[in-house]
Amino acid sequence: MADGDAPDSSEKTEDPTQKRLDEALERGDVVKSQEVNTWFIIAGAALVLSTFSGTMGGALTATMRGIVANAHNISMDGPALPRLFEKIGVEIIAAVAIPFLLLMLAALGGNMIQHRLIWSVDLLAPKLSKISPAAGFKRLFGKEAFANFAKGLVKLVLVGTVLTALMWPERGRIMALERTDLGSVLPLAQSLALKLMGAVVAMMAVVAMADYLFQYRQWHERQKMSLRELKEEFKQSEGDPTIKGKMKQLRTNRSRKRMMANVPKAAVIITNPTHYSIALQYERGMEAPICVAKGVDAVALKIREVAGQHSIPIVENPPLARALHATVEVDQAIPVEHYKAVAEVIGYVMRLRRAVVRPPSPDRH
Repeated sequence: MADGDAPDSSEKTEDPTQKRLDEALERGDVVKSQEVNTWFIIAGAALVLSTFSGTMGGALTATMRGIVANAHNISMDGPALPRLFEKIGVEIIAAVAIPFLLLMLAALGGNMIQHRLIWSVDLLAPKLSKISPAAGFKRLFGKEAFANFAKGLVKLVLVGTVLTALMWPERGRIMALERTDLGSVLPLAQSLALKLMGAVVAMMAVVAMADYLFQYRQWHERQKMSLRELKEEFKQSEGDPTIKGKMKQLRTNRSRKRMMANVPKAAVIITNPTHYSIALQYERGMEAPICVAKGVDAVALKIREVAGQHSIPIVENPPLARALHATVEVDQAIPVEHYKAVAEVIGYVMRLRRAVVRPPSPDRH
């Protein structure tokens, strides 16, 4: 690859790690679509209008009707006027309390459905980018600003089209309201409002889904990492690979030295002359022989060398050497299935030792 075609390690081309995403969440950098919040509020308003409009209208009508009917008996002097306003305010609040609570829950739900609740002071901290002319210019004329402008234009066109499509057939009834009594106006207004809000809710659902996908893509692009950042994060979480390799090599060398120091304790070395060496320790009273050292190739050769220096018997038994190497670890007793074969080897070694140690018989004349 030519130098000019080599990838830039600082270019953000890699998908973010889970650690990077968690850090973004702690900073308050989350996926958030304002259109989703708007849809929840509009849907909540439509629900309130369809469910509580009669109750609210009846309660408020009764309050106002009582005031008008008893206007001649209402005192307006001294503390009477504040009490009147207080009573009207309490009755209005009682009438709209539940619908207002539902609208608040809808606004809260619009945020919670996009991300869990977070508490972050990073969003409150002052940032120079917020007062930077260059950053402000980028916000005004950047890709996100253009996307918001296009989104607003699309919404305007869609809402205008929906309003025209729904209201044009009703133009005769609307124009006739000027000749209709007030009691007939409210039911028609409620019916048209519900029809309009239902259409707007359906239309805004499509806009909200599209905007959420767009915002998620933008957020994901912001979280992408460069190769350099990936390496740094790996070093922080897993440690420097070079240092880890050196530490592993150091531990291996120390373990091998300790293992070689135990070879002189062995009663016998079982080998496959070209590959395996297994050093077994056995003394009278032990339940089973214990593997004090094992290895292949260079390590196996070193085990045989140390055994030779300490006059430890070396017995060639390739099948048993391979089986023990595969089934027993250092400082562990040999498996039960190998007792018989190992016992034969140790018995053979002990017979050899007795034959060497036994003094020769005197010649008889």
